[in-house]
Amino acid sequence: MSLRLGDIAPDFEANTTQGPIKFHDWLGDSWGLLFSHPADFTPVCTTELGKTALLKGEFEKKGVKVIAVSVDDLESHNRWIPDINEVNNVEMNFPIIADEGRKVAELYDMIHPNASEKATVRSVFIIGPDKKIKLMLVYPASTGRNFTEILRVIDSLQLTANHSVATPADWQDGDDVIVVPAISTEDAKVKFTKGIRIVKPYLRYTPQPNK
Repeated sequence: MSLRLGDIAPDFEANTTQGPIKFHDWLGDSWGLLFSHPADFTPVCTTELGKTALLKGEFEKKGVKVIAVSVDDLESHNRWIPDINEVNNVEMNFPIIADEGRKVAELYDMIHPNASEKATVRSVFIIGPDKKIKLMLVYPASTGRNFTEILRVIDSLQLTANHSVATPADWQDGDDVIVVPAISTEDAKVKFTKGIRIVKPYLRYTPQPNK
């Protein structure tokens, strides 16, 4: 199944390390981060899950629920968690989906046969409260993800969902943002009371509206 931005994130039922879930019900009105791992007891995955556990409070501040998935079973996940805790000096605080039947992996197109016929690639899906997919990232199995960057992207997605702005290259929360082209300069001067800075007729900056 090929998913695209703006598609409804496929719903599913699954067992997790924190009990059974129905995905859309579990998300509720929250944003969601669903990310996959090639396999349990692998070195890069161990560091990634630990980093996410350390950052869970940051995700919660942004109203984001975090959940991981790999194609191993629940017993394997539960045997792996003590390693994650020990290596990263954390306590696992979010669920890992048991997907031994590859149901979730196939719904979200996480198996790329030319990379591996069995293991999932490192997929990232950010899902909005409307259950639509807002962002997709795919990393190879050998490259660990930058979860600080994922938090930055969430800041951008949430900002641009609520204001008529876009974020420029290397934007960080608090930086100036770009007025979207659909708004005329005249209207922008009225809408953005903190002022606008015109670099080009199509490139206009304004201070971040929600700061």
